[in-house]
Amino acid sequence: MVPGPLNSAEAQDRRARVAVAAYFLTNGALFANLLPRYPEIKADLQLSNAVYGGAVAAFSVGALVAGLTAAALIRRFSSSRVAVVGTTGIALFVVAAGLATTPVMLAGALFIAGACDAITDVAQNAHGLRVQRTYGRSIINSFHAVWAAGAILGGLMGAAAIALHIPRATHLAIAAAAFSAVVLFAYPYLLPGSDHDDHPSARATGGHRLSFTVYATLLALVVIAIAGAVIEDAGSSWATLYLRDSMGAPAALAAFGYIALAGFMFVGRLIGDRLVDRFGQCAVARAGGLLTAAGMGCALAFPSIPSTIAGFAAAGLGVATLIPAAMHAADELPGLRPGTGLTAVTWLMRVGFVSSPLIVGVIADATSLRVGLLSVPVAGVAVMVLAVALSARRRTARS
Repeated sequence: MVPGPLNSAEAQDRRARVAVAAYFLTNGALFANLLPRYPEIKADLQLSNAVYGGAVAAFSVGALVAGLTAAALIRRFSSSRVAVVGTTGIALFVVAAGLATTPVMLAGALFIAGACDAITDVAQNAHGLRVQRTYGRSIINSFHAVWAAGAILGGLMGAAAIALHIPRATHLAIAAAAFSAVVLFAYPYLLPGSDHDDHPSARATGGHRLSFTVYATLLALVVIAIAGAVIEDAGSSWATLYLRDSMGAPAALAAFGYIALAGFMFVGRLIGDRLVDRFGQCAVARAGGLLTAAGMGCALAFPSIPSTIAGFAAAGLGVATLIPAAMHAADELPGLRPGTGLTAVTWLMRVGFVSSPLIVGVIADATSLRVGLLSVPVAGVAVMVLAVALSARRRTARS
């Protein structure tokens, strides 16, 4: 049967959803291609641990410096254009980092790549939330699941290139060209027009009381996003180390702390949209905070290798929807200019990713890593308390 006019609009929405997913996949994969190459870059440039750490940290610094410009760029050029330009920028400067011949060149390339990544992150989430509004139901978690799949793909590509002895420049250039081609091909299928037509944050007006409520809610959403960052970073930065050094797990088994967190976070994002549609963002986030606090709390109270892996798995499942939920709620806060709430949450969330390893490390040096990892159940409790900021979302299904 030939599709009618109504089906044409639905087909456009489906194509836009696939196109946004392609952007998330690419964003996850591009930088992940570089990560397996870090040890050889460090060796080739003969970097000390301190210089290497400083150079790698330039990525996060670039993201923090540039992140607050994202909202203005999106309002000026549209989220689709900003996303495609930002993604190609990441691709170019990931290659530049791989080709760097001095620590300054490496840090400079990573700084600009981080800046492009921060801006692209806001742009692709803004467009994803725009597509979600056309669907009238939650789909944002599926985009973040695709991002995780892209990160896995990029890491596997890097590992395969090393195993096959493909030169670093060749490997990174191929990855950059391939993923740039993906976003350029997907670009025409993104939603046309302004990002701000009928944007929920632009509909409401109010006086002083409304402004106080909006900013208090925004602060709560920022804390929820930072709590999510703390939980995720505990898995990536500390899980393997804790299992190996504190629990005495063999190296191969110790890696399963992070694998458990990342794997269950991926699963949680796959099913997260259905849970949000059925129970609401607030209930899902509160349950996630409880699962994180209880799972890691029990793992730290009764330490063993199996309980610790299970604790990180519970944390991964609990944290799965937190950051997408905070982004969604902030993007629709009434009274703020379109993109402002999303940018604030995304930018300040990166502060959590930067500061969390340092805070846990300082606590661990003063006491033990087991005590330092109490940051995870504490973050879970904070989410339970502040989840009220994630008000139940109204469905706006197309008539």
